[in-house]
Amino acid sequence: MRLDLSIVIPAFNESQRITPTLKEVDAYLRDSDMSYEILVVDDGSDDDTVTVVDALRGHIPNLRCIESKPNRGKGHAVRVGMLAARGDVRVMTDADGSIPAEQLPAIVNPIRLGQSDIAIGSRYTDGAAVDQKQPFYRVWWSRFANRVVQLMLLRGINDTQCGFKAFSAEAAEAVFTRATIDGWAFDLEALALATRLGYSVTEVGVRWSDDARSRINPIADALNVARELFTIRKNLRRRVYGELAPHSG
Repeated sequence: MRLDLSIVIPAFNESQRITPTLKEVDAYLRDSDMSYEILVVDDGSDDDTVTVVDALRGHIPNLRCIESKPNRGKGHAVRVGMLAARGDVRVMTDADGSIPAEQLPAIVNPIRLGQSDIAIGSRYTDGAAVDQKQPFYRVWWSRFANRVVQLMLLRGINDTQCGFKAFSAEAAEAVFTRATIDGWAFDLEALALATRLGYSVTEVGVRWSDDARSRINPIADALNVARELFTIRKNLRRRVYGELAPHSG
């Protein structure tokens, strides 16, 4: 059955953070005019994330959980969720709830209204607001990474790494059936594929709050993203993704 909206939440050892996020998203969407599902993709957690999510299904009827084993990375979990989703609009958001559910219209409406194929949340464009700032080293890492990405792959996008993105069903299926990156740079690959396939991307400022429990390691993750960035560029040159002619429509 097709739905208006799917919320895809990748999760790895998120038993301590995911309950408030799921309850907030469900409470917000219950008051909307949309049919929806909330889809958690557990990325091989070794805590009780799956048990916690399953226990909430009695209170959140539209909640589904997919177990993906072994742990392969956030990119793989998002890919699984996007391709299993049934929504005409498919949103990926993080389990930590760093972007409140009330921000969903900012990225959902441009797609529902036919203004864009993809809408991405941004911390660095007009309309963005930060309730709880990141430590300086994470701000530096994010800004530096975005600058490198703009120079090498995606010009004109201020914030490729914000974990709050919406895709039309068509764009999601075209992008994520081709995507291969399992790690942190999966966002870059998805957006690179989308632009080359001719899908429109709108960047929207959102309200965001840092979670001090973030698992980001600036040095190790920067190296991983750099390696995956070069892999994406190589894959594009070698046509690993197949023919990327702009879609019709």
